[in-house]
Amino acid sequence: MTIDQIKNITTPILQRHKVTKAAIFGSMADGTFTGNSDVDILVELDDSYSLLDFIGIKLDLEAALHRSVDLVEYRAVKPALKKYILENPIPIYG
Repeated sequence: MTIDQIKNITTPILQRHKVTKAAIFGSMADGTFTGNSDVDILVELDDSYSLLDFIGIKLDLEAALHRSVDLVEYRAVKPALKKYILENPIPIYG
């Protein structure tokens, strides 16, 4: 699976859920992605989103991509992981 394929598959879902912006990070962004890898997606949401909304986005993405998705909200990135996650994100939406 390529970044362009992920972008094409996820864009309608991200639009439908009114995600502000999204980026790929982790193994897909650093080129170590394998057939067993999950897809790490960083999203920016407005303050109106609930936990159920967030889970709905994750489930929709997993169903469309046919693989596990690690969905992370920009504001929720822990300081210890910030350098790793924000070092090489590849924008896919917004």
